[in-house]
Amino acid sequence: MPRYFVFIAATSDSVSWRPLTVLGLAQFLMVLDTSVMNVSISQLVDDFDTDVTAIQSTITLYTLVMAAFMITGGKLGDLWGRRRAFTIGMIVYGVGTTLTAVAPKLWVLVLGWSVIEGLGAVLVLPSLAALVGANYTGRSRATAYGVIGGVAGAGIAVGPLLGGWVTTYLTWRLVFAGEAVLVVVILLLTPWVRDVAGAARRTRLDGVGAALSVAGMALVVLGVLQSSTWGWLAPRNTPVEIFGFAPTLFVVAAGAALLACFVEWERHRETVGRVPLVRPELMAAPPLRAGLSMLFVQNLVLLGIFFAIPLYVQVVLGLNAFETGLRLLPASVGMLVAALGGSLLGRISGPRRIVRVAVVIVVAAVLWLATTVQPNLDEVSFALSMALLGIGMGLLASQLGYVVQGSVGDDARSEVGALQYTAQNLGSSLGTALVGAVLIAALTGTFTDRIAADPRISDAVEQQATVRINAGITFVSTTDLRTALERTTVPPAEVDAIVDGYAEAQLRSLRAALLAAAVFAAAGLLATRRLPTGAPKPTTVA
Repeated sequence: MPRYFVFIAATSDSVSWRPLTVLGLAQFLMVLDTSVMNVSISQLVDDFDTDVTAIQSTITLYTLVMAAFMITGGKLGDLWGRRRAFTIGMIVYGVGTTLTAVAPKLWVLVLGWSVIEGLGAVLVLPSLAALVGANYTGRSRATAYGVIGGVAGAGIAVGPLLGGWVTTYLTWRLVFAGEAVLVVVILLLTPWVRDVAGAARRTRLDGVGAALSVAGMALVVLGVLQSSTWGWLAPRNTPVEIFGFAPTLFVVAAGAALLACFVEWERHRETVGRVPLVRPELMAAPPLRAGLSMLFVQNLVLLGIFFAIPLYVQVVLGLNAFETGLRLLPASVGMLVAALGGSLLGRISGPRRIVRVAVVIVVAAVLWLATTVQPNLDEVSFALSMALLGIGMGLLASQLGYVVQGSVGDDARSEVGALQYTAQNLGSSLGTALVGAVLIAALTGTFTDRIAADPRISDAVEQQATVRINAGITFVSTTDLRTALERTTVPPAEVDAIVDGYAEAQLRSLRAALLAAAVFAAAGLLATRRLPTGAPKPTTVA
């Protein structure tokens, strides 16, 4: 049994370790995938003969599927019963991870990982949140949610290292084969978990609400994701132009409009006496809104950084997946330790203060991290900034799940669990998409400026390069760029100048992406005003 379970079981307010082991293993499994994929980007590009943008889209689609369908998954948990939904979700997830392990083509990887695994997760995660609440009460419940946050940190800690080692020395496919085995173990141990009393409800699923929520979130994330290709205003490589502009903002606006329609539809459905997908009055609780907002920000920043940093370590510095995992380890360990310790810290300080301190730590860590993006890696400074980032993220993880779940009664835990994981995964989707968009936009602009300002590059080559850059640029190594240029008629001296300009553009674009992540994190301070200063009090929902 892991040490932190032994420690918690030994406290005076004893927590039964058996259901926590099952639910913790499931939480570990849910967060392992993305961290493995992030350190395997370069290998995936090679294995599937694709580019970084395609892998970015695959990662984004995985979290988008979870964000878009999570509310529906939570409602299915209400209809079927929480433990049954948990079990069905684990089976679906197992099918997806098995298909991912044997994927021969990129589209099969997308189907198995991004779609099937994502759909399994939307049944598992809301039920998991409700089952934690059903199996623990009082201070034990707060500790249990802290442990679940710590296990998420463990998944993030193990993922880069395990995924990096297996990817480098064996194959990334073994990670997903191992996940299939872990799914079987979880299913065998599920009887240890007590179901939520009276969980199943005889009612119809709100199909219109489900369709509106799925379509709305999908369009918002799609617009942000495609902004690096289409452009925000001036059209670049777009399938269509709208009034002479790129379709990006129109797609995002359409998604926002559908989400507004979703909210109005839910209110209408409740007014006429039908069961909505999400009860609008749930959002009347300020601590719940604040907790969900901070979960969104936390995952947006974390996944954005964990997308950008592997590009720096692997593509710019040329390190392999295992070496990348080692560089990410300080953040992962810091997150695990802080998440576990944060639940104890909560006994002497309120969530609002802890979260505010955590946000300040995260902003400082990201700014520090941006200064380490240099042609040669400063190992000590990089490791310390990553460790500080992990501490800040771990403190957030230790408080936010407890605040969100503690803001409602037992009857709404699955519903709120769906909102909780929707916020997390929507943040993850937008984090990868937004940080990726900032990175590509900065790369495009900086590279174009460098070529224009370099006297070694002729006007003819500059014009050809500008046309190609504006048509769409991807993040590749300078070695690959040099190899491609040497196959053309560009003179060797101009090849050197272009490669030098691209190398500088890479570093500047990575710094810009990290600075954007710091701004997003700082904006989270606005949401902390509504966090409770003490233990959250449940809001009664009719």
